[in-house]
Amino acid sequence: MTRWFPILLAALTTLPALVLRFGGYHLAPGTEAALFGLAILGAAFLLTWAAEVAQVDISQGLALAFLALIAVLPEYAVDLYFAWRAAAQPEYASYATANMTGANRLLIGVAWPLIVALFWWRGRQRELQLPHSRSVELVFLTAATIYSFVIPLKGTISLLDTLVLVGCFVAYMWRTAHGEVEEPELLGPAEALGELRPALRRTAVGLLFVFSAVAIFASAERFAEALIHVGKNAGIDEFLLVQWLAPLASEAPEVVIACILTLRGDAQAGMGAMISSKVNQWTLLVGTLPLVYSIAMGAPAALQLDARQVEEVLLTSAQSLFAVMILSNLRLSLVEAAGLFVLFGGQLLFSDPHVRYGFSAAYLVLAAAIFVRRPKDLLGLFRNGLRHHNGQQQ
Repeated sequence: MTRWFPILLAALTTLPALVLRFGGYHLAPGTEAALFGLAILGAAFLLTWAAEVAQVDISQGLALAFLALIAVLPEYAVDLYFAWRAAAQPEYASYATANMTGANRLLIGVAWPLIVALFWWRGRQRELQLPHSRSVELVFLTAATIYSFVIPLKGTISLLDTLVLVGCFVAYMWRTAHGEVEEPELLGPAEALGELRPALRRTAVGLLFVFSAVAIFASAERFAEALIHVGKNAGIDEFLLVQWLAPLASEAPEVVIACILTLRGDAQAGMGAMISSKVNQWTLLVGTLPLVYSIAMGAPAALQLDARQVEEVLLTSAQSLFAVMILSNLRLSLVEAAGLFVLFGGQLLFSDPHVRYGFSAAYLVLAAAIFVRRPKDLLGLFRNGLRHHNGQQQ
C-alpha cells in the first residue's frame, strides 16, 4: 500500500490549482505561483510513473517516440504558452527563451553532476563509465548542439530551426528504435502499477496520462503569469524567475527518478535518462517554439531574439558543446562533473552581458582543448552511434 501513497499524494497536489483554474478563483501572485507550480510538479511525477509503465504494453519504437514527447510535456506546456502569447505581446518571446535555456542548462549544470556525485557517494568510484549504446544519444546531441550556434548568429528561432531540430529528433527516434531493446526497471509507484492485471494496468496508465496532461495545461498559463507578476511586484528580474523556477518544477520528477536509479546501483541508466532528456529538450522543445508561434500568428514567422536572448542561447549552446566533448569518451569523472557544476554556478553570480560572453568563450575554449587532446574520441563516438546495430552493450 505504501507504494500507492506517492501516486495519491501527487494527485492531491494538483487539486488546489485545478479548483482555482476551473472555479475562476484568484489569489495573490506568490500563492498562485506556489500552487500552480506544485500542480505541475505533482502532474509531472504522475506522468513519469505512467510513462515508465507504458513501456510494458507498447512497441519499442512507439514507446520511444511517445515517452520522448511525454518527457518534455511539462516544459513544453509553459513554453507553448509563452510562444503563443508572443504573437500578441512580443515581450513574451523572451520568456519562452528563458524557460528553454534554463531547462537545458539545469540538466547539464546540475542534474548530470548530481548523478555522478551520487555514484561516487554510493560506491566511492570517481568515474562513471557509460555503455557504447549511449553513443546514439550523444551523436544526435552533438549534431543538434553544433547546429544550435546558428540560432544566436541569425538572431531568430525560425521554422528553419523547426525543420532541422525536429528532423534531428525524428532521426534520433528512428535510430534508437533500431538499437537495443531494454526492459524498463520499474521503481516504487511505477512498480505497483506494473503489477496490475494488463487491462487494469492499461486503464490506470491511460487515466494518469489524461489527468496529468489536463493538470499541466490547466496550470501552465496561471503559473507562468504568476511568476511574471511575482518578479514585477518584488523588483526581481522576471526573466530569471521564468528561467530557473519554472524548469525546477517541471524537471524535478525525472531527476528524482534518475537519482533513485543511481542510488540503487544503476547509475548508467540514471545518467542515460538525463542525456536523453537533454536530447529531447534541445531538439523537440526548441524546434516546436517557432511552430507554435507561427500558428498563433496565422502565418510563418520567426521568434525574434534581443541581445540578452542571443547571449543566453549562445551560452546554452557553448555549455552543451563542452558537455558533449567531455562525454565523447563515454566517461564522466567526479572532477569533470564538478567543473560542469562550478561553471554553471558561476553564471548565476553575475548578470553582466560581458560575463555571459566570457563564460561562453570559456566553454568553447575548454571544448576545443578536449578535442585537440583526444580527437579520436569524437570520431569513435560517431562511429559507435551511427553503426551500433547489434544490440549489445560493449
